[in-house]
Amino acid sequence: MTSKTPPAEREGDAAPGNNSGIAHEDALESYGDGSVSARHGRVNGWLLAVYAVLFVWAMYYAYNYWGGLGPGLDY
Repeated sequence: MTSKTPPAEREGDAAPGNNSGIAHEDALESYGDGSVSARHGRVNGWLLAVYAVLFVWAMYYAYNYWGGLGPGLDY
């Protein structure tokens, strides 16, 4: 019988089974026959701030304008 244990991981490999020598975060993934490429990364701080402001605005809008029964239905 043969042993089916996986090979030992090298330091720096973030993904199990990554034998390409490129860290998982730096590897490009292709979708749509190569027309779209993506890699793992961080979301910029300014974009997170935009998300937070939009969420707060949505809660304000929902509370002020969707409260009650609706427009013209306040009895």
